[in-house]
Amino acid sequence: MNMSVSIIIQLLLVLFLIISAIGVSVVKNLFIAVIIFMGYSSVMAVIWVFLQSPDLAITEAAVGAGVNSVLFFLTLKKVHALKGTREG
Repeated sequence: MNMSVSIIIQLLLVLFLIISAIGVSVVKNLFIAVIIFMGYSSVMAVIWVFLQSPDLAITEAAVGAGVNSVLFFLTLKKVHALKGTREG
């Protein structure tokens, strides 16, 4: 029984990955796209844990959900895509 619960959770995580990948490509708001991408990276880190690869999970969590998101938010601020960031 424990194995079947694990498989169900993994299938739900893969389903979320597919939905979030499609969502990032169709959403018009760049801020929302970055948020969805953060969720994608976080779920991918959990999937790496299920695959018994903790080193990749830590890397995905740090780089995918952490550093990339910060860089995307800074880029959105630089191109004035976020409200309230226009200078001058």
